[in-house]
Amino acid sequence: MRVLITGAAGQLGSDLRRLFPEALAPDRRQLSVTDPKAVEAAVRRCDVVLNCAAYNAVDAAERDPGLALAVNADGAANVALACRRAGARLIHFSTNYVFDGSGDRPFSERDRPRPLGAYARSKLEGERRVLEILPEALVVRSSGLFGAVGSAVKGGSFPERMVRRALAGERLRVVADQRLNPTYTADLAAAVADLLGGTLSGVVHLVAEGCCSYWELAVEALRLAGLEVPVEPLTTPELGAAAPRPLNGCLTSERLPPLRSWRAGLAAWWTAWREQEPTAVSGRS
Repeated sequence: MRVLITGAAGQLGSDLRRLFPEALAPDRRQLSVTDPKAVEAAVRRCDVVLNCAAYNAVDAAERDPGLALAVNADGAANVALACRRAGARLIHFSTNYVFDGSGDRPFSERDRPRPLGAYARSKLEGERRVLEILPEALVVRSSGLFGAVGSAVKGGSFPERMVRRALAGERLRVVADQRLNPTYTADLAAAVADLLGGTLSGVVHLVAEGCCSYWELAVEALRLAGLEVPVEPLTTPELGAAAPRPLNGCLTSERLPPLRSWRAGLAAWWTAWREQEPTAVSGRS
């Protein structure tokens, strides 16, 4: 099975690359999904495409929605069209941000998306175009991704940023009224690998079991790091971010079982990150 991983340098792409070491795994400089000819040439060589390429600078997308659409919608369409022409299976990744966060129960695949901001709208449009071009594609929505290789756009994964800032003695202020399923990308990648041989199509939600706030996630990350540092809870209005975000970003699935709990995934992340960054956490448990 010949595999192409787009956006292979990101959090999820990096973990997929570990599972498929023989895969064609370009980063965004080597292959831009906004270049349809380059995409078609790459996909032509493969049987399976894992489309991790995304523009995920949520606040910046409010200032430049065209760039978000170019990558998340037009780029997704380019990949789907190339897969249709090549007869390749496509797994495309999306986000809990396609929902407006209303109510207090997790959103399932049955719920109607209502995106709040430019990034969210671009991701939903990408889903729509993928399934319009290639109905047999699988669109995987997840939530709160964090991995051993952190987000380059955001300066590392969320728990990594919290630990580094605490070690640097910085004041920690974290939003406490936005809830999500923090999902370890190594767990998500392994689950996706198990789906490759099947025929599941359409939209599925694949997230860690359980929900928490960003504040709770920060506190737990610091506890694992052995850091007794206060974390001040903030409300979303106090945060003052440019882009609107769903207060309830929790997902559930009617089609797939959840991954292991977010706490277990976070503990596994801490073990992996501590081994990867020994100088950053020297002298800590």
